Amino acid sequence: MSFQHYWYIVAESRELGRDQVVARQVLDERLACFRDAQGKAVVLRDRCLHRNAPLSGGRARNGELACPYHGWTYDGEGRVTAIPALGPALTQRHCLPPFASREQDGFVYVQLAREAPAHVEPFSMPHYGESGWMTLRLQNRFHAALADCVENFIDIPHTAFVHRRIFRRSTGEKIAARVERRDGKVHIVYANERDNLGSYRWFLNPRGLAVSHTDSFYAPNVTSVEYCIGSKVFLITSQSVPVSECETLVYTDLTYRFGPFNRIAAPFIRRYGQRIIDQDLDMLAAQADTMRRYGREFRDTPADHIHRLVDSLRGAIARGEDPRALPPQVREIEFYV
Repeated sequence: MSFQHYWYIVAESRELGRDQVVARQVLDERLACFRDAQGKAVVLRDRCLHRNAPLSGGRARNGELACPYHGWTYDGEGRVTAIPALGPALTQRHCLPPFASREQDGFVYVQLAREAPAHVEPFSMPHYGESGWMTLRLQNRFHAALADCVENFIDIPHTAFVHRRIFRRSTGEKIAARVERRDGKVHIVYANERDNLGSYRWFLNPRGLAVSHTDSFYAPNVTSVEYCIGSKVFLITSQSVPVSECETLVYTDLTYRFGPFNRIAAPFIRRYGQRIIDQDLDMLAAQADTMRRYGREFRDTPADHIHRLVDSLRGAIARGEDPRALPPQVREIEFYV
């Protein structure tokens, strides 16, 4: 196993219209995305075979992509179908094999490994398109490593400071959690939460009901946060795409079931979600700058056990191992917010 064996989002389906070209980078691999004559998403290395010009600067038309430098034209199978300098007779045969691509849940995915295990599939976004559920989709570029992004997305203690009063406030409340690593996942079930939901408590939990809160990490790059409060259910699912070692493009679905308030709540939920992400964007950029100067040295608290388990899964992949093979581990932790 390697990170190249997994599926990563390269675009939202709506971004990749017919005769459109989208440039992306995943794991330092530059990619050119377009649709073939049948409308299928195609992902090629962003490099023309002729003189190495970036294909993403070219023009897509009738399901083919023409290089902007000398007009070499590629079809959905990566075959060169036209070389203008040769005239109408195509006397040379060339092919730029496309990467495996798949379209699911309104996303276009790519798999960079030419051969991959059959069990590796794109992550299914929870409740996408289901009746009674609303999904709002956000896209943000973090100037931070993927590991630091996923740590942030399932970290409770920072919310009382970075998102002070918006999401939580520091009250000295003791939180208990059961943390489990199993089958390539880390799953956290929290207890004792009730009304520390910041300035939006009036909408999310006006009656002070018990809060069911679970967080999950799915190797190598997906986090999910779920709150159940009475009949309300709210999920934050983020797929973090490693652009490079120091840049991560994050696709976040805010998915909820608020009954008759689904559509009325949408502008508020979108604004609320993006405001919190904006604060994390600033904090992670500042953290990354500090680590570039002084290195990645950390001191842990019990709450950071979650991050160590996440790191263990990603570390297994980095060593070429299957993270599902790591032995199960369960621990009860307590910390204060």
